Amino acid sequence: LRRRIGYMPQIGRFPDHLKVGHIIDMMREIRRGTHERSDEDLIDAFDIKSIAHKQARTLSGGTRQKLSACLAFLFDPDVLILDEPTAGLDPVASEILKEKVRAVRGSHKLVLLTSHILSDLDDITSDVMHLVEGKLQFYRPIGELMEEHGETKLNRVVARIMRESANSLKSC
Repeated sequence: LRRRIGYMPQIGRFPDHLKVGHIIDMMREIRRGTHERSDEDLIDAFDIKSIAHKQARTLSGGTRQKLSACLAFLFDPDVLILDEPTAGLDPVASEILKEKVRAVRGSHKLVLLTSHILSDLDDITSDVMHLVEGKLQFYRPIGELMEEHGETKLNRVVARIMRESANSLKSC
């Protein structure tokens, strides 16, 4: 089951002394024989090969995010779990990653995203699930939520629902 999942943590942590190229090679070695092909689209789009010689400790936060994204998508997983995927990315890298998510969604794979920046999700998600302290508050299609609340932006809908929820808890 694990081999079918790609995971991108909010903060990528890699052994400081390893070079970027070695990290990628190590992941390929660990998963050798379990995947027919690798997906190097993000490696190419983020030009990761040009920094293959750099040690992980020298990478900026944004470059660590790019490497984490590359590793999450590398083995063409059926399920992707992306935790705050655009955090620390510049606008160009953020758009590249969002395009990749759109492409993967189009291939009928499950993509689970967490984000506090809901505007990042407007154009790449179809459903929204809201959790508070691990408890499901709602799970609905985005279009349905927007229509029901008369809004065109996801962050406005969720903010309205959160305010209403907080007010109803206060009145109890």
